[in-house]
Amino acid sequence: MICDNCSTFEPIEDQGIVHMKPASGELIQLLEVNGYAIQENNEGCAVKYRVRAELKSMIKCLKPLPLKIRQELFFCVTGGEPPHERLTWTPMRRFELQMEHDDMVSVILHKQFTSYMQPIVDPSERIVAYEFLLRPVDWGIAFQPYELFETARKTGLHSFLDRSARISAIETSAEWLPMGMKRFVNFLPSSIYDAEMCLSHTFNTIDKLQLDPKDFVFEVVETEKIEDIKHLQSIFEVYRSHGISVAMDDVGAGYSTLEQMVRLKPDYVKIDRSLIDHCDRSHAQQKQLEIITNMAHDFGAMVLAEGIERREEFHFCRDIGIELSQGYLFGKPAERPPLEPHSRITYS
Repeated sequence: MICDNCSTFEPIEDQGIVHMKPASGELIQLLEVNGYAIQENNEGCAVKYRVRAELKSMIKCLKPLPLKIRQELFFCVTGGEPPHERLTWTPMRRFELQMEHDDMVSVILHKQFTSYMQPIVDPSERIVAYEFLLRPVDWGIAFQPYELFETARKTGLHSFLDRSARISAIETSAEWLPMGMKRFVNFLPSSIYDAEMCLSHTFNTIDKLQLDPKDFVFEVVETEKIEDIKHLQSIFEVYRSHGISVAMDDVGAGYSTLEQMVRLKPDYVKIDRSLIDHCDRSHAQQKQLEIITNMAHDFGAMVLAEGIERREEFHFCRDIGIELSQGYLFGKPAERPPLEPHSRITYS
């Protein structure tokens, strides 16, 4: 079995041929009624389109099809010439969503995004690492990262996007960061079917660019509850077998529970910003921060406080033993490192 992450997706051309299977009588009749010239074949049927708007109109005209036919109908779009390779088929509902979110799908398939870097500092405020965050390219379509990943999930492209984002981060780190500087890169566990197979692109890119795997920290970012802890543990094991560290993000909020943290035992624990915000003024937050920090230290993890915007927050986190800090106080995400390697943050 090949997972989506290892599949190849091609952008839909402005003109070409849409293939459909199976070619039921209702499908043929509906296409004919709407004036489309149909080419029947062994697998189903095909219709040429001259502009993208015509393709969208064709999909809309098929909405009256009975539910059972819609559930069994698959689509594939090729260029103007007959395909020479095996077709990759998409269920009708997913194909409709790809057409509905055409702009965002184009961003994903054309990889119209880049990686910004946000500094991470140690207790002396030296920059010791950067987190890589997905952002639009200057000349491309504007988007919010969450919006892009949500569109990718709906349209079956989340594995493709997750892999492309990891590769973008690795390539950007090779361009801007020196050896020895840690690089935090996000990944979605749900995008990985078989860790060794699906992550081979990641490991090959690190190797091709002659980077040190020990400089990388891959962190779990998951908006949905992690149902299969054993699967995530196996992903962690594969990363570690290649010399790469792993991290849990947003610990202390949402689905990143302390129980999961203890079971997974990541190398880095990133505490959610909701616990950091004004933590110097909240006894309840302080107690929770101390619990998480002590538990993480018990199994040998380093702790990182996210979302620090005030020096008082930084001082409290540093004083209870949190080793790393990240937030607007030290720098916003940027296209390139704002300071020389291992520089200290200075304030005007």
